[in-house]
Amino acid sequence: MATLLHIDSSVFPGDASASRAVADVFRKTWQEQHPDGTVIYRDLAANPVPHITADAHTAGFADPDSRTAEQAGAFAERVKLIEELEQADAVLIGAPMYNYAIPSTLKAWLDNVILFGRTAGETPSVKGTPVTVVASRGGAYGPGTPREGYEYVQNYLRAVLADALALDLDFIVPELTMAPHNPAMAQLVPLYEASRERALADAAAKAKQLVERLAA
Repeated sequence: MATLLHIDSSVFPGDASASRAVADVFRKTWQEQHPDGTVIYRDLAANPVPHITADAHTAGFADPDSRTAEQAGAFAERVKLIEELEQADAVLIGAPMYNYAIPSTLKAWLDNVILFGRTAGETPSVKGTPVTVVASRGGAYGPGTPREGYEYVQNYLRAVLADALALDLDFIVPELTMAPHNPAMAQLVPLYEASRERALADAAAKAKQLVERLAA
């Protein structure tokens, strides 16, 4: 029985969030195709994890017997998050772009689960686990666009998830999500609508592919 770890980080609820809406289609399709599977869900906006502290960081490199009580307590919270990731057969992450980067709550989660010598390093414990990231953004930041150089979501997550953790990374990118709300972008609404429909279709298709892959 496969386990999907679903992480949301948008500050907006439900369909008000492009990343949540697309990730919801992915998760529901996965559940329909794999009704015996398990979903572990973390809403980082509603229940943020602690930001990394000196105790939580240094405990990861300290001998367990030499840790202070503060280090041991902080590290125990990190281990809970790390074990959730290690025990997942697949991961789904909603990662909207805020001010050119990921939400701070998602960065906090990543800081907790990245542990050299365990999840990262020469033999990452999560190596090969498929991760699908819904990287929504208010504008257009793809290759050839004027703001291509400001794209720090996919580039950063590729470095962290694929390079450091050795996860099998895939992206779904709904963009121009501000077009319906910003009068200056009114002419881009049709492109936004097309991007959203494409992202929703990709979410359903990729979820089905994932189930088939895990069942193989």
